[in-house]
Amino acid sequence: MSTERFVVISGCSGGGKSTLLAELARRGHSVVEEPGRRIVVEELAGDGAALPWVDLEAFGRRAIAMALADREAVRNLDGWVFFDRGLVDAAAGLQRRTGETALARLCRTERYHRRVFLAPPWPEIYVTDSERRHSLDEAIAEWTDLCAVYPALGYDVFELPRASVAARADFVLDLLGPAPI
Repeated sequence: MSTERFVVISGCSGGGKSTLLAELARRGHSVVEEPGRRIVVEELAGDGAALPWVDLEAFGRRAIAMALADREAVRNLDGWVFFDRGLVDAAAGLQRRTGETALARLCRTERYHRRVFLAPPWPEIYVTDSERRHSLDEAIAEWTDLCAVYPALGYDVFELPRASVAARADFVLDLLGPAPI
């Protein structure tokens, strides 16, 4: 099966990505939840050693492993598969933290659809919670980095409009067209 069906929704933390993914799922599409959030939930229930505010490198390595496992788990699904973040985000985060550049090769071989959708900073809806403890300024810095990383890896980046969730879902689906078979 082609990974051209794998579509990344990325961008600024708190920018409405998870809400958009829920709408796409409601419309019958397959979705993969954000690795980072799942790791934080697991770590809060366990020893907490790989929490991003405890050990960023351990968190990043777990996010990469989970993103790779996610890709394998959905490889045989039909239609569009939407990822709330994914391998590129995890690798970019680890590179920011450690300077490790070998991950770029992995991101060049484990591809997603060429069109990537980035949620811009949206201060009016940004909130922190038990799983998202970083500030809006930190979220904006991450978004700025992703705006450079995805095009450097050959992806076409489309900024999601600050609009209703239905309008955002329509925007994504209109730009993608029919799902490959």
